[in-house]
Amino acid sequence: MPTSVQAKPRRLGAILGLLAFAQMIIAIDYNIMFVALPDIGNDLGFSAQNLQWVISAYSVAFGGFLLLGGRATDLFGRKNMFLFGLFLYAASSVAGGLATESWLLVAARVVQGLGGAFLAPATLSLVVTLFAEGKERNRALSVWGGAGGFGMVLGAILGGLLTDWFGWQAVMWVNVIAAAAALIYGVGLLPKTAKASTKGFDLPGAITGTVASTLLVFTLVNGPEVGWASGTTIGCLIGAVALFAVFLTIESKTRAPMMPLRLFSNRNVTVGTTITFLFMATFGAYAYFLTQYWQVVQGYSAWATGFAFLLPSGCVLIGTVAAGKLMNSYGARKTLLIALAVGLIGTVALALTMTQESSYLVIAVPLIVLSLGQGVIFTAMFAAATTGVADEEQGIGSGIAQTGQQIGGAVGLAVLIAIAATAAGGETTDPAQLTDGILVATWATAAGIALTFLVTLGLKKPAATQVAGAETAAATDPVTAPPVEAPAVTERV
Repeated sequence: MPTSVQAKPRRLGAILGLLAFAQMIIAIDYNIMFVALPDIGNDLGFSAQNLQWVISAYSVAFGGFLLLGGRATDLFGRKNMFLFGLFLYAASSVAGGLATESWLLVAARVVQGLGGAFLAPATLSLVVTLFAEGKERNRALSVWGGAGGFGMVLGAILGGLLTDWFGWQAVMWVNVIAAAAALIYGVGLLPKTAKASTKGFDLPGAITGTVASTLLVFTLVNGPEVGWASGTTIGCLIGAVALFAVFLTIESKTRAPMMPLRLFSNRNVTVGTTITFLFMATFGAYAYFLTQYWQVVQGYSAWATGFAFLLPSGCVLIGTVAAGKLMNSYGARKTLLIALAVGLIGTVALALTMTQESSYLVIAVPLIVLSLGQGVIFTAMFAAATTGVADEEQGIGSGIAQTGQQIGGAVGLAVLIAIAATAAGGETTDPAQLTDGILVATWATAAGIALTFLVTLGLKKPAATQVAGAETAAATDPVTAPPVEAPAVTERV
């Protein structure tokens, strides 16, 4: 078991800055490639059908390997996996920047996704374990979440600037610089973390769980292109379900499971992971429809669309930063319920004001309200999902929550696109019909947010609601009760 030593506050501040920077790298990589896609397609000879794999290859590898990355974090050390993930990011970005064939770039994007699958749970588990539960952790999570929000804004802007000034290769080289800097800085800054378990590595579980997750994400990403009723889609879906069944059987019998099933007896893990799934299926997927609305319906250029996202992205950033203070005052459960209500109001208002002729100013207020709620939820949902998980299992706990996030985004986007296409009569170019489809997708998003609100009610309540004093309430259930002043922050080495 790890031991704790007193940490210097200044060093912890630097560590948090590094972890936030790593989260920003992950967030940038979600957005930075989109604007560069046309240039990439022309330069490397991608077909219209295959160009999507520049994005999808990353998503499939990231989502499919998150469970493995989370468990590896617990078994081989959080610092080691953090540095390994950064190394994969840097090395694959070099390969991508030098790619002269389409398959080489897709392969580089797969390795980038693997880097994310190791880096993301290592980063989140370091935040959770290095900062004491309560006020300190809430503040750290708000900084971590804020860096993600800022990275999304920066990615959209950098993608256009770098592609325009230096060519599409620059969007790969920027990752090399950022990841290499974080890797060098992290070697000396991060505390050495011991292995959390010596029971051994669950190789059968790792293989079946990773292949099942990868196959499921592949099916969800590829389904809209090849058709949900195609033999490929049905076959992959059946294979994923069968492998998941084998994986769960292995996990229930092995002495050292990759994903200990007892974690799901913690209601916050189960409900929190469901929240991350629904969050990405609604808030996370809706950005696609805003892009369609601005570019196709209202005729914005790619540049104008990027700048149109500055307002909602900036509000997401504000929300992630505010989440820490809100959780300190109300606890994660109440904060989530408040933020979901705000997000629902914003989404409904957007559906009521969005028309083919609506100006940006008309929809700006609903976008602000929706995005503020989205930012708060992003931070608070991870605080809820990782509460009550032992330090030695925070890696897999983080991996489970983030797997729900990745799969939720793929499922939500596929479902909402199908709903919008049906409402638009299959039309993707006529502004009037496309607006009808987007409006129906907006109402469906609102319904999904309402469902998330109901699911959030399932988070654990304080065990003793009648006990006087914030200190007792915080000790009983830090997820739902306002925490008192946190104890000294510790590093686990």
